[in-house]
Amino acid sequence: MLLIYCVTICGNLLIILVVSYSRSLHSPMYFFLTQLSFTDILLSTIIVPNMLHVVLYEGSYVSFIGCFIQLSFSFALGSECLFLTVMAFDRYSAICNPLRYTSIMDLKCCLSLAALSWSLTLLVISVKITNVSLLQFCGPNVIHHFFCDLFPLLQLSCSDTSVFQMQITIIVITLVITPLILIVTSYTCIISSILKIQSLTRRLKVFSTCSSHLTVVCIFYGTLCGIYILPNKGQAFTRGQSSTISKVLSLLYTVFTPLTNPIIYTLRNKEIRKAIHEKSHKCIIYFNSRENSI
Repeated sequence: MLLIYCVTICGNLLIILVVSYSRSLHSPMYFFLTQLSFTDILLSTIIVPNMLHVVLYEGSYVSFIGCFIQLSFSFALGSECLFLTVMAFDRYSAICNPLRYTSIMDLKCCLSLAALSWSLTLLVISVKITNVSLLQFCGPNVIHHFFCDLFPLLQLSCSDTSVFQMQITIIVITLVITPLILIVTSYTCIISSILKIQSLTRRLKVFSTCSSHLTVVCIFYGTLCGIYILPNKGQAFTRGQSSTISKVLSLLYTVFTPLTNPIIYTLRNKEIRKAIHEKSHKCIIYFNSRENSI
């Protein structure tokens, strides 16, 4: 788990640094990729260290305020949904409207979409944390999970959570389902445009520009939908089975997805691989010149 965490942090930091210092990668797609990498770093840092402590010592103590802080940052996955949607719109604009792409996705539009995504995420976090803080916790204080996730925390409350769960449904529709619909719509238009291209080689070349993003979307939403599609604990699964599956799925979207994102983008993206190679070559030349001067 520690190795996975280190690879996740280094991989996402590498993407942020390479995109920041490579002029060839100063485009909307890579700008949003850095935002996605920052979200992955944030999500992994707030979850994995505590998870390591839980695994090593078969349990962990967390204060009430600490739990709320961890819960707040875990909602950062909402921004990941939004940035994946914005990246899908960027690919749609580039492939379906190539002549107007530079005018549509200019610097002002990119900054506005990034600010809107973060603002909407912070708004949702504020609303959810405020509502959770109003709940009463008067019974058991043991969370059977790797971190202070929302649903295990609600099980400890002795308040009526029906209204709060309805609010969660609305937020899920806003931050998870609606972005997924927009992504599917974008890729339907993208695939339709690609099929109109006569040359097979050009089709593959155009599709390769969005294959990495599509892979990340499938992995992220595959694990996320599994959590919300799971039946209630009193139905098909027993409590223990459902709790175990919930932990495994949470492990996937908090640990596995942030790990795979930089791997997918670096292995499947020629421009990022080329930029990494160029920067590595420059660093080697620089250190060799320093050694020779010394």
